Amino acid sequence: MAKRKVGVWLVGAWGGVATTVVVGLCALRKGLTDTTGLVSSLPPFASLDLVGWEELVIGGHEIRETTYSAEAQVLLEKSHVFSATALTAIASQLAKFDKNIRPGTLVNVGATIDALAGPAAAKTRKETAAQAVARLAKDISEFKTREKLDRVIVVNVSSTEPPPPDAIRSWSWADIQKSLQGKAASPLPASTLYAIAALQSGSPFVNFTPSIGSDLPGLYEYALQQKVVHVGRDGKTGETLMKAVLAPMFAARNLKVMSWVGHNIFGNLDGKVLDDPVNKANKVKSKDHLLTEILGYKPQSLVSIEYIESMGDWKTAWDHIHFQGFLGTPMVLQFIWQGCDSLLAAPLVIDLIRLTEREARRGGSGVMSHLASFFKSPMGCDEPAFAYQFQQLMQWVKTVSEE
Repeated sequence: MAKRKVGVWLVGAWGGVATTVVVGLCALRKGLTDTTGLVSSLPPFASLDLVGWEELVIGGHEIRETTYSAEAQVLLEKSHVFSATALTAIASQLAKFDKNIRPGTLVNVGATIDALAGPAAAKTRKETAAQAVARLAKDISEFKTREKLDRVIVVNVSSTEPPPPDAIRSWSWADIQKSLQGKAASPLPASTLYAIAALQSGSPFVNFTPSIGSDLPGLYEYALQQKVVHVGRDGKTGETLMKAVLAPMFAARNLKVMSWVGHNIFGNLDGKVLDDPVNKANKVKSKDHLLTEILGYKPQSLVSIEYIESMGDWKTAWDHIHFQGFLGTPMVLQFIWQGCDSLLAAPLVIDLIRLTEREARRGGSGVMSHLASFFKSPMGCDEPAFAYQFQQLMQWVKTVSEE
């Protein structure tokens, strides 16, 4: 019998990452897969009493209209992931979770994302930012009540939105409230409206996307007021993970990186959204800042992201690193990273759900800086090297275990 009942509210609930998370949780429940890829299943985490697969209930916001089974079938047919037998075995559970999905908001999502909206989400187009927050928060609270949940963890796994106006990046909570209550249209992006709705409903918020979400001074302030934990941004799954591991090596060996070029191609829905230069700008910025922070100087760098439809959910990154060794000798390191985008991201999302729930149960509030190793642009952490970030996580594990 389950000891707890915890809700997982996914923003972008029928997207590739969210669908893979839900398929993965259902497969884990039925013993159809093992825990490969899950950091939270490593031996040091065993003593933490983390929430189990059978204790999680799925709901969420989505602007498109589809189902988990339909999206899983697309991933199976186009990207050759999942097992047809496993999908049949979990179909009834997927259908139950479909019933908990509600229309997301289109406020300030940008034209490319807005174009994906189905009829239900389209009906909300005239709502103000304040009305959107109230509706989104109500959906989360009703989910908690209806399913008799101990708490709800809100996770943003939606497509990358355009960068917000620079002016809002310094806003206090009072500024945010003023914007929501004012007569003029609020410039707050959709990811921030989801974050406000989560915090307002007393739910921890995890931002797995490059979108701004809760990474604003005013929401740091509001989260502490609400005594709620939050974390983000932009899950570190592939090429940037490699940068966070390799760049410290060059720095430690005093090898000068002269240039680092990375080309990325993939063909899923996120790739289609990132084909819009406005949306792409947010992602490139998140991927490109790491080198300067680790090396202490800025080499010539280039990050490209291209949508190649035939790739499906498979992502390929080619990196060319031109560095200078002893006696001014130029040398080269190249690597190719090939992985299934959603299959790389989904286990990290599950980890974040479990670790966030544990910190919330522990009574934490504010930014969870110990989860920095999961993100490209981690909130509350100035140390960009992956090894150091992982040490922070292990220190948290040690502290919680001793408690």
